[in-house]
Amino acid sequence: MTDKTRSDEQHNAKMKKLQAAHDKILETKTIEKGLLVVHTGKGKGKTTAALGMVVRAIGHGKKAGVVQFVKGAMATGEKAVFDAFPDHVEFKPMGEGFTWNTQDRARDIAVAREAWEEVKRMIADPAYDMVLADELNIVLRYDYLPLDEVLEAVTARSPMKHVLITGRNAPEALIEAADLVTEMTLVKHPFRSGVKAQPGIEF
Repeated sequence: MTDKTRSDEQHNAKMKKLQAAHDKILETKTIEKGLLVVHTGKGKGKTTAALGMVVRAIGHGKKAGVVQFVKGAMATGEKAVFDAFPDHVEFKPMGEGFTWNTQDRARDIAVAREAWEEVKRMIADPAYDMVLADELNIVLRYDYLPLDEVLEAVTARSPMKHVLITGRNAPEALIEAADLVTEMTLVKHPFRSGVKAQPGIEF
């Protein structure tokens, strides 16, 4: 037996053990339910990851609702794509920019409330399998919406409905209520080197 053959056989035996262990773990995972998903952290990719889940939902013939807080003042690639799937996605950019752009707290609160009412409508509507509240964490951080109201709506959703929430600084109570939480960590970003936002990357 050559060294390569012995190495291949050892590898195959190891993979069979791993497969058996993995299959055994999968046998214990039998629950199906709608998930509350939170993407937070200072790193880039929170919205991108959530929109990827929306794409997956479309691929499974499901209907998703997307409401964007804060964003909406500029055209984005994702809106152009999702507008091509009107039977599967309702995509609503309802923001007017970051609070330092608007400089009008009362207006920001009113716009956040309007967007949140759309999110609540989608959560309550059985036609939607998935609802994405993009950058909701930002408006919660600035106290534009009551956290208790948000928690009540997302925890009272129907058992099979997925709700995705993105944005930095997710409140601890929301993290506790969530089924899946991912924190994006900033390691390196071209903006710090003077590179402006790029179409297809940032928007």
